[in-house]
Amino acid sequence: LQFRHITNGVFDRSKSRTNRQEARAVAEAMIEHARRSPRLSLGVGTFSVAQRDAILDELELLRRDHPETEDFFSLTSVEPWFVKNLENIQGDERDVILISVGYGFDASGYFSMNFGPLNREGGERRLNVLISRARERCVVFSSIVADNVDLRRTSAVGVKSLKTFLHFAETGMLETAEATGRDFDSDFEIDVANAISSLGYEVDQQVGMAGFFIDLAVVDPDCPGRYLLGVECDGATYHSARWARDRDRLRQAVLENHGWSLHRIWSTDWFQSRDAQINKLAAAIEEQLQGNRNDATRSNESPSEDGTSDDPIIVDAPENGIERESLPDDEDSEDGTVGLDYEEATFLVEIMSEEIHTLSAEVLSKFVTQVVRIEGPIHENELTRRITTLWGLSRAGRRITDAVQAATKFTEKSGTICCEDDFYWHAEQTEFPLRNRDRVESAGLKKPEMLPPRELQSGICEFVEKHVSTTPEETARAIGRMLGFRTTSRQLRERIEEEIDVLMARSELLLENGLLRRNRQQEQ
Repeated sequence: LQFRHITNGVFDRSKSRTNRQEARAVAEAMIEHARRSPRLSLGVGTFSVAQRDAILDELELLRRDHPETEDFFSLTSVEPWFVKNLENIQGDERDVILISVGYGFDASGYFSMNFGPLNREGGERRLNVLISRARERCVVFSSIVADNVDLRRTSAVGVKSLKTFLHFAETGMLETAEATGRDFDSDFEIDVANAISSLGYEVDQQVGMAGFFIDLAVVDPDCPGRYLLGVECDGATYHSARWARDRDRLRQAVLENHGWSLHRIWSTDWFQSRDAQINKLAAAIEEQLQGNRNDATRSNESPSEDGTSDDPIIVDAPENGIERESLPDDEDSEDGTVGLDYEEATFLVEIMSEEIHTLSAEVLSKFVTQVVRIEGPIHENELTRRITTLWGLSRAGRRITDAVQAATKFTEKSGTICCEDDFYWHAEQTEFPLRNRDRVESAGLKKPEMLPPRELQSGICEFVEKHVSTTPEETARAIGRMLGFRTTSRQLRERIEEEIDVLMARSELLLENGLLRRNRQQEQ
């Protein structure tokens, strides 16, 4: 399942009722599919007839520029490609399905929450048919994200189902927070809720999430479809929890792993120093709001040319969502060890006026060498992305990618850089310390598959060396923290444990009684 966010998508609500930017992105994806994966059948589903026609119009224009794809679009295969609206997709299955949501914010920034057939009775069944048509891959193109869908503005089951599906496509987590309509637990909660309202924020009580109920949830004023902060009061739910571990550590860990930021208020503090507690609450809300705004600013600083995110978000989601493990909130790990800050290559390109793809491999290799010297080991995809950024571009097309790859191969053959498993480093580099990616600009650097094996292996060996008795699980969590990850996702943990297995297979690490240790004999 892949999610493509069309960041510049605009829904023409008053006239054509189409999203041209999104239609263009889908049509481009169809052309790319025809070029790269013609053996896989393809289908496209839209939420409206107007969006279906917009995609077909964009596709027709692109096909003129790509005659090499006509064999795929000739409709002579057993399972020909199609573009259909939601109501016409029934038993149609294809290897790959592209979905265009289409609906979203209009040019004035208004979002009507109208999703056509989904707002009507039985809309959830139509959605279910659409999202279950793909045999191998489903790609969702959307100008909105799940948090933009405000369920307080509609009671349509289809829209609620769409929000859940978008959330799952974006994060791999199936469960979303919901206002339950349950009453307050206590007068104390009512008093706190009134205080939040007096600060100018909307608040819901008894919000359900992951089998728990959060006493109060502050609505994000910038995005009413999501909650900004959970406020926990020591009311009936707290006192009725049987075990301290259940009511405190475990419950908080589960909620935080589902993305919640929590603020606790004790009734004794509230009644003894109400004003001080309101000030703390206001500060917590403001800090979370500002943090969200900063995150949104960073994510919008480098949009790609077509308004989509730089790469699709590929979600490997088990039935129960992505398992996440909590890490301590301390700034450093227990022994004070943190990874070095990751340095992203930024330097002046004097020949920026020349297009990347027009440069010879020899000329471009000089810039490849500079990037690898600064960032090695670095994955070839990230290397291409960095060269593109140095030229002031936001997206690498096929010509740029081919040019950078040719320059990289040229540099490798000259002996200047080395390569292993698509990761490059300078030939003079002999050490591969862990680097903290907490403040990096490129989102690709935080993907588990972009973590260099040599860097992970070096960090693992160093950690095991310092900790005589540590389990593989403890090691994975610590390495994740040193890499700058606040939580350890299942994918990240498995990526680190994969390198632990490599080290054990090479006998550099030994596992005895469930504990890891360095193999001194092997080192000798």
